[in-house]
Amino acid sequence: MRWHERWLKLCLETGLEPRTMGERLHRAVMLAGARRGLALRTRQTYAGWMARYGEWAGTAGEVMMIDRASEWLTELVDKGKVAFATQKQALNALVFFFKDVCGKEEVIFNVRLRRTEKRTPVVMSRREVLAVLDKLDGRYRLAAELQYGAGLRLKELVSLRVKDVDRERGQVVIRGGKGDKDRVTILPERVRRALDEIWGGLRQLHEQDRAGGLPGVALPGALARKMSRAGERWEWFWIFPDDHLSRDPESGIERRHHLHPKMYGEAVKRAARDVGVEKRVTSHVLRHSFATHLLESGTDLRTIQHLLGHTDVKTTEIYTHVAIGVIGCGVSSPLDRLE
Repeated sequence: MRWHERWLKLCLETGLEPRTMGERLHRAVMLAGARRGLALRTRQTYAGWMARYGEWAGTAGEVMMIDRASEWLTELVDKGKVAFATQKQALNALVFFFKDVCGKEEVIFNVRLRRTEKRTPVVMSRREVLAVLDKLDGRYRLAAELQYGAGLRLKELVSLRVKDVDRERGQVVIRGGKGDKDRVTILPERVRRALDEIWGGLRQLHEQDRAGGLPGVALPGALARKMSRAGERWEWFWIFPDDHLSRDPESGIERRHHLHPKMYGEAVKRAARDVGVEKRVTSHVLRHSFATHLLESGTDLRTIQHLLGHTDVKTTEIYTHVAIGVIGCGVSSPLDRLE
Protein backbone atom coordinates (compact mmCIF):
# COMPACT_ATOMS: atom_id res chain seq x y z
CA MET A 1 0.00 0.00 0.00
CA ARG A 2 1.41 3.42 -0.96
CA TRP A 3 2.05 5.71 1.97
CA HIS A 4 -0.64 8.29 1.10
CA GLU A 5 -3.22 5.50 0.71
CA ARG A 6 -2.27 4.23 4.16
CA TRP A 7 -2.89 7.70 5.57
CA LEU A 8 -6.33 7.95 3.97
CA LYS A 9 -7.22 4.50 5.31
CA LEU A 10 -6.14 5.53 8.81
CA CYS A 11 -8.28 8.66 8.60
CA LEU A 12 -11.34 6.56 7.80
CA GLU A 13 -10.67 4.35 10.85
CA THR A 14 -11.07 7.32 13.19
CA GLY A 15 -14.84 6.94 13.09
CA LEU A 16 -16.75 10.16 12.58
CA GLU A 17 -16.42 11.84 9.23
CA PRO A 18 -14.02 14.77 9.73
CA ARG A 19 -15.38 18.14 8.68
CA THR A 20 -12.06 19.85 8.03
CA MET A 21 -8.55 18.83 7.06
CA GLY A 22 -7.37 19.89 10.50
CA GLU A 23 -9.84 17.55 12.20
CA ARG A 24 -8.84 14.71 9.89
CA LEU A 25 -5.16 15.06 10.77
CA HIS A 26 -5.94 15.48 14.47
CA ARG A 27 -7.88 12.21 14.61
CA ALA A 28 -5.36 10.29 12.52
CA VAL A 29 -2.45 11.36 14.75
CA MET A 30 -4.35 10.55 17.96
CA LEU A 31 -5.12 7.06 16.67
CA ALA A 32 -1.60 6.38 15.38
CA GLY A 33 -0.10 7.71 18.61
CA ALA A 34 -2.24 5.36 20.68
CA ARG A 35 -1.08 2.43 18.57
CA ARG A 36 2.53 3.48 19.13
CA GLY A 37 1.98 3.75 22.88
CA LEU A 38 2.76 7.48 23.06
CA ALA A 39 1.78 9.29 26.23
CA LEU A 40 -1.57 11.07 26.08
CA ARG A 41 0.01 14.51 26.41
CA THR A 42 2.44 13.76 23.58
CA ARG A 43 -0.39 12.60 21.34
CA GLN A 44 -2.40 15.71 22.14
CA THR A 45 0.58 17.95 21.40
CA TYR A 46 1.34 16.30 18.06
CA ALA A 47 -2.33 16.22 17.09
CA GLY A 48 -2.71 19.90 17.94
CA TRP A 49 0.19 20.87 15.70
CA MET A 50 -1.04 18.69 12.87
CA ALA A 51 -4.50 20.23 13.12
CA ARG A 52 -2.90 23.66 12.67
CA TYR A 53 -0.86 22.39 9.74
CA GLY A 54 -3.93 20.80 8.14
CA GLU A 55 -5.92 24.02 8.33
CA TRP A 56 -2.96 25.93 6.86
CA ALA A 57 -2.37 23.46 4.00
CA GLY A 58 -6.05 23.04 3.20
CA THR A 59 -6.14 19.99 0.93
CA ALA A 60 -4.95 16.38 1.13
CA GLY A 61 -2.57 16.93 -1.75
CA GLU A 62 -0.95 19.94 -0.08
CA VAL A 63 -0.79 18.23 3.32
CA MET A 64 1.25 15.35 1.95
CA MET A 65 3.88 17.54 0.28
CA ILE A 66 7.06 17.73 2.34
CA ASP A 67 7.99 21.00 0.63
CA ARG A 68 4.76 22.54 1.92
CA ALA A 69 5.48 21.21 5.41
CA SER A 70 8.94 22.81 5.25
CA GLU A 71 7.38 26.09 4.16
CA TRP A 72 4.97 25.99 7.10
CA LEU A 73 7.78 25.34 9.59
CA THR A 74 9.74 28.31 8.27
CA GLU A 75 6.63 30.50 8.37
CA LEU A 76 6.20 29.71 12.06
CA VAL A 77 9.45 31.61 12.65
CA ASP A 78 9.11 34.37 10.05
CA LYS A 79 5.50 35.29 10.80
CA GLY A 80 4.64 33.54 14.03
CA LYS A 81 7.91 34.51 15.75
CA VAL A 82 7.83 31.23 17.69
CA ALA A 83 10.76 30.14 19.85
CA PHE A 84 13.15 27.40 18.75
CA ALA A 85 11.63 24.88 21.17
CA THR A 86 8.16 25.57 19.76
CA GLN A 87 9.32 25.16 16.18
CA LYS A 88 11.14 21.93 17.12
CA GLN A 89 7.94 20.61 18.68
CA ALA A 90 6.05 21.27 15.44
CA LEU A 91 8.87 19.59 13.50
CA ASN A 92 8.62 16.48 15.69
CA ALA A 93 4.86 16.37 15.08
CA LEU A 94 5.41 16.48 11.32
CA VAL A 95 8.05 13.75 11.47
CA PHE A 96 5.63 11.56 13.41
CA PHE A 97 2.86 12.26 10.89
CA PHE A 98 4.89 11.42 7.79
CA LYS A 99 6.65 8.38 9.29
CA ASP A 100 4.17 6.81 11.71
CA VAL A 101 0.85 7.92 10.28
CA CYS A 102 1.70 7.85 6.58
CA GLY A 103 4.41 5.19 6.67
CA LYS A 104 6.89 7.26 4.68
CA GLU A 105 10.38 5.88 5.35
CA GLU A 106 12.53 8.94 4.65
CA VAL A 107 11.54 12.42 5.79
CA ILE A 108 13.89 15.35 5.19
CA PHE A 109 12.64 18.91 5.67
CA ASN A 110 14.28 21.88 3.99
CA VAL A 111 13.65 24.27 6.83
CA ARG A 112 15.39 27.19 8.47
CA LEU A 113 15.35 26.62 12.21
CA ARG A 114 15.20 29.62 14.47
CA ARG A 115 18.48 30.35 16.21
CA THR A 116 18.34 29.91 19.92
CA GLU A 117 20.47 31.53 22.57
CA LYS A 118 21.65 29.28 25.36
CA ARG A 119 20.22 30.53 28.61
CA THR A 120 22.17 30.25 31.83
CA PRO A 121 20.22 28.01 34.21
CA VAL A 122 18.91 29.37 37.48
CA VAL A 123 20.81 27.80 40.38
CA MET A 124 20.29 28.13 44.11
CA SER A 125 23.13 28.20 46.60
CA ARG A 126 23.45 25.38 49.10
CA ARG A 127 22.11 27.68 51.79
CA GLU A 128 19.07 28.52 49.67
CA VAL A 129 18.40 24.85 48.88
CA LEU A 130 18.51 23.99 52.57
CA ALA A 131 16.17 26.87 53.42
CA VAL A 132 13.65 25.73 50.79
CA LEU A 133 13.81 22.12 52.00
CA ASP A 134 13.31 23.22 55.61
CA LYS A 135 10.23 25.19 54.57
CA LEU A 136 8.62 22.14 52.97
CA ASP A 137 7.17 19.27 54.94
CA GLY A 138 5.80 15.78 54.47
CA ARG A 139 5.96 14.23 51.03
CA TYR A 140 6.72 17.59 49.39
CA ARG A 141 9.95 17.80 51.37
CA LEU A 142 10.83 14.18 50.59
CA ALA A 143 10.12 14.74 46.89
CA ALA A 144 12.24 17.92 46.84
CA GLU A 145 15.10 16.19 48.65
CA LEU A 146 15.03 13.39 46.10
CA GLN A 147 14.83 15.75 43.13
CA TYR A 148 17.79 17.79 44.37
CA GLY A 149 19.71 14.78 45.67
CA ALA A 150 19.35 12.70 42.50
CA GLY A 151 18.99 15.36 39.78
CA LEU A 152 15.59 14.22 38.54
CA ARG A 153 13.28 15.89 36.06
CA LEU A 154 9.81 16.67 37.40
CA LYS A 155 8.05 13.92 35.43
CA GLU A 156 10.71 11.39 36.42
CA LEU A 157 10.25 12.29 40.08
CA VAL A 158 6.48 12.07 40.42
CA SER A 159 6.19 8.90 38.31
CA LEU A 160 8.70 6.84 40.33
CA ARG A 161 7.51 3.36 41.28
CA VAL A 162 8.51 0.97 44.05
CA LYS A 163 10.57 -1.16 41.66
CA ASP A 164 12.59 1.89 40.53
CA VAL A 165 14.11 2.57 43.96
CA ASP A 166 16.87 0.22 45.15
CA ARG A 167 17.28 1.07 48.82
CA GLU A 168 19.91 -1.61 49.36
CA ARG A 169 22.25 -0.40 46.62
CA GLY A 170 21.43 3.29 46.99
CA GLN A 171 20.24 3.72 43.41
CA VAL A 172 17.28 5.17 41.55
CA VAL A 173 16.50 3.71 38.12
CA ILE A 174 14.85 6.14 35.71
CA ARG A 175 12.92 4.20 33.08
CA GLY A 176 11.83 5.79 29.83
CA GLY A 177 13.25 9.21 30.66
CA LYS A 178 13.66 12.02 28.14
CA GLY A 179 14.36 10.48 24.75
CA ASP A 180 12.89 7.21 26.05
CA LYS A 181 16.22 6.32 27.69
CA ASP A 182 16.86 4.49 30.97
CA ARG A 183 19.55 5.55 33.42
CA VAL A 184 20.71 5.03 36.99
CA THR A 185 21.30 7.87 39.44
CA ILE A 186 21.96 8.39 43.14
CA LEU A 187 19.61 7.57 46.01
CA PRO A 188 20.77 9.97 48.76
CA GLU A 189 21.29 8.34 52.14
CA ARG A 190 19.01 10.91 53.77
CA VAL A 191 16.22 10.01 51.35
CA ARG A 192 16.83 6.29 51.84
CA ARG A 193 16.29 6.68 55.60
CA ALA A 194 13.13 8.71 55.00
CA LEU A 195 11.81 6.06 52.62
CA ASP A 196 12.49 3.37 55.22
CA GLU A 197 10.20 5.27 57.59
CA ILE A 198 7.30 5.59 55.14
CA TRP A 199 7.67 2.23 53.37
CA GLY A 200 5.22 0.48 55.66
CA GLY A 201 2.64 3.20 55.07
CA LEU A 202 3.02 2.89 51.31
CA ARG A 203 2.57 -0.86 51.52
CA GLN A 204 -0.52 -0.42 53.69
CA LEU A 205 -2.08 2.05 51.22
CA HIS A 206 -1.44 -0.39 48.39
CA GLU A 207 -3.09 -3.21 50.33
CA GLN A 208 -6.09 -0.98 51.14
CA ASP A 209 -6.54 -0.23 47.44
CA ARG A 210 -6.39 -3.94 46.62
CA ALA A 211 -8.82 -4.83 49.40
CA GLY A 212 -11.16 -2.10 48.18
CA GLY A 213 -11.22 -3.58 44.69
CA LEU A 214 -9.73 -0.49 43.05
CA PRO A 215 -8.16 -0.78 39.60
CA GLY A 216 -4.38 -0.97 39.57
CA VAL A 217 -2.21 2.06 38.89
CA ALA A 218 -1.72 3.21 35.31
CA LEU A 219 1.01 1.47 33.33
CA PRO A 220 3.31 3.06 30.75
CA GLY A 221 2.85 2.60 27.01
CA ALA A 222 2.06 -0.83 25.65
CA LEU A 223 2.39 -2.50 29.07
CA ALA A 224 -1.22 -1.59 29.80
CA ARG A 225 -2.24 -3.93 26.99
CA LYS A 226 0.37 -6.66 27.47
CA MET A 227 0.25 -6.83 31.29
CA SER A 228 -3.17 -5.44 32.18
CA ARG A 229 -3.08 -6.77 35.77
CA ALA A 230 0.48 -5.66 36.54
CA GLY A 231 -0.78 -2.33 37.86
CA GLU A 232 -2.24 -4.18 40.84
CA ARG A 233 1.16 -5.49 41.93
CA TRP A 234 3.15 -3.83 44.72
CA GLU A 235 6.28 -3.22 42.64
CA TRP A 236 4.33 -0.99 40.24
CA PHE A 237 2.87 1.18 43.01
CA TRP A 238 3.83 4.86 43.18
CA ILE A 239 6.54 6.18 45.51
CA PHE A 240 4.50 9.39 45.72
CA PRO A 241 0.84 8.29 45.46
CA ASP A 242 -1.90 10.90 45.47
CA ASP A 243 -4.11 11.08 48.54
CA HIS A 244 -7.26 10.96 46.43
CA LEU A 245 -8.53 8.93 43.51
CA SER A 246 -8.87 10.57 40.11
CA ARG A 247 -10.39 9.64 36.78
CA ASP A 248 -7.96 8.62 34.07
CA PRO A 249 -8.57 11.13 31.22
CA GLU A 250 -7.88 8.49 28.58
CA SER A 251 -9.59 5.35 29.87
CA GLY A 252 -12.16 6.98 32.15
CA ILE A 253 -11.13 4.57 34.94
CA GLU A 254 -11.09 5.98 38.47
CA ARG A 255 -7.82 4.95 40.13
CA ARG A 256 -4.99 6.21 42.30
CA HIS A 257 -2.60 8.37 40.35
CA HIS A 258 0.76 9.75 41.45
CA LEU A 259 1.35 13.11 43.10
CA HIS A 260 0.22 15.88 40.75
CA PRO A 261 3.31 17.64 39.35
CA LYS A 262 1.61 21.03 39.41
CA MET A 263 0.79 20.76 43.12
CA TYR A 264 4.37 19.80 43.93
CA GLY A 265 5.80 22.51 41.69
CA GLU A 266 3.64 25.17 43.32
CA ALA A 267 4.77 24.00 46.77
CA VAL A 268 8.43 24.45 45.79
CA LYS A 269 7.78 27.91 44.32
CA ARG A 270 5.88 28.97 47.42
CA ALA A 271 8.61 27.70 49.74
CA ALA A 272 11.31 29.58 47.83
CA ARG A 273 9.27 32.76 47.92
CA ASP A 274 8.52 32.40 51.64
CA VAL A 275 12.19 32.02 52.60
CA GLY A 276 13.21 35.00 50.49
CA VAL A 277 15.03 33.38 47.57
CA GLU A 278 15.33 36.24 45.08
CA LYS A 279 15.40 34.07 41.97
CA ARG A 280 12.82 32.60 39.61
CA VAL A 281 12.61 29.22 41.32
CA THR A 282 10.77 26.26 39.84
CA SER A 283 11.13 22.63 40.80
CA HIS A 284 13.54 22.19 37.87
CA VAL A 285 15.94 24.58 39.60
CA LEU A 286 16.59 21.77 42.09
CA ARG A 287 17.93 19.66 39.21
CA HIS A 288 20.09 22.56 37.98
CA SER A 289 21.41 23.03 41.51
CA PHE A 290 22.24 19.31 41.80
CA ALA A 291 24.40 19.46 38.67
CA THR A 292 26.11 22.74 39.56
CA HIS A 293 26.90 21.73 43.13
CA LEU A 294 28.39 18.44 41.94
CA LEU A 295 30.57 20.33 39.46
CA GLU A 296 31.70 22.76 42.15
CA SER A 297 32.61 19.80 44.35
CA GLY A 298 34.94 18.39 41.70
CA THR A 299 32.73 15.78 40.01
CA ASP A 300 33.73 15.36 36.36
CA LEU A 301 31.38 16.41 33.57
CA ARG A 302 30.98 12.90 32.13
CA THR A 303 29.69 11.58 35.44
CA ILE A 304 27.26 14.48 35.76
CA GLN A 305 26.14 13.91 32.16
CA HIS A 306 25.33 10.28 32.98
CA LEU A 307 23.48 11.15 36.19
CA LEU A 308 21.38 13.78 34.41
CA GLY A 309 20.68 11.58 31.38
CA HIS A 310 22.04 14.03 28.80
CA THR A 311 22.75 12.54 25.37
CA ASP A 312 25.42 15.12 24.55
CA VAL A 313 28.00 16.36 27.05
CA LYS A 314 27.62 19.83 25.49
CA THR A 315 24.24 20.04 27.20
CA THR A 316 25.94 19.38 30.53
CA GLU A 317 28.65 21.98 29.85
CA ILE A 318 26.10 24.77 30.38
CA TYR A 319 26.66 24.31 34.11
CA THR A 320 30.31 25.36 33.76
CA HIS A 321 29.05 28.86 32.96
CA VAL A 322 27.25 28.96 36.30
CA ALA A 323 30.13 27.45 38.26
CA ILE A 324 32.91 29.65 36.86
CA GLY A 325 34.11 32.11 39.51
CA VAL A 326 32.96 29.94 42.40
CA ILE A 327 35.68 29.08 44.90
CA GLY A 328 34.69 25.42 44.77
CA CYS A 329 35.90 25.31 41.15
CA GLY A 330 39.32 26.60 42.08
CA VAL A 331 38.69 30.00 40.45
CA SER A 332 38.40 33.18 42.48
CA SER A 333 38.21 36.84 41.56
CA PRO A 334 41.52 38.77 41.42
CA LEU A 335 39.84 41.44 43.52
CA ASP A 336 39.80 39.04 46.46
CA ARG A 337 43.58 38.65 46.17
CA LEU A 338 44.38 42.33 46.54
CA GLU A 339 46.00 43.26 49.83
